[in-house]
Amino acid sequence: MARFRIDAEEWLHILVSVITISLAFSLFRDDVFSVDYFYTVLLTVGLGFILHELAHKYVAISFGATAYFRAWTLGLVLALGMAFATQGQFVFAAPGAVYFHGRLSKAQVGKISIAGPLMNLGLAILFLVLAASVPSLQQFALLGAVVNAFLGAFNMVPFGVLDGAKVWAWNKGVWLSTFLAFFFLLFALTV
Repeated sequence: MARFRIDAEEWLHILVSVITISLAFSLFRDDVFSVDYFYTVLLTVGLGFILHELAHKYVAISFGATAYFRAWTLGLVLALGMAFATQGQFVFAAPGAVYFHGRLSKAQVGKISIAGPLMNLGLAILFLVLAASVPSLQQFALLGAVVNAFLGAFNMVPFGVLDGAKVWAWNKGVWLSTFLAFFFLLFALTV
């Protein structure tokens, strides 16, 4: 298996993406920018986003592919622009993606694609455990659970370049069970 590593350029792309998305989601909190809320978003949205992408990278490399994260400049501009235009009511969050290249089967592409949403599912569950275990962190942890459940569910939509389209093409049963897990988790968290 190839070695998992992140070079300086990739770290820069990750950092710019995480900070931009965190700003887009936190700029219009209660009509003022709150540094505390920015850090909360950084730890929930940022952590969910980066670990989602790194899960894709790790699985791709385990299959012998070359994989690297690149920010999508237009997506970052749209995230901030939509946040400003809607006063934070809607954020278009497509900051970038892991690109992978190699001789991969449909099953391997499906497994690479499901790795990110499964990471979000695991993070949502960890945040729920944190919310139940540490009452002083309950509000923060519940936000982390909702954010990661939403990120995973959104990425499982079987359309276009989203992970769900590649999982659907590989295995409809895996797609359905994962999508339903997110559906029920989101339902439980938002009722």
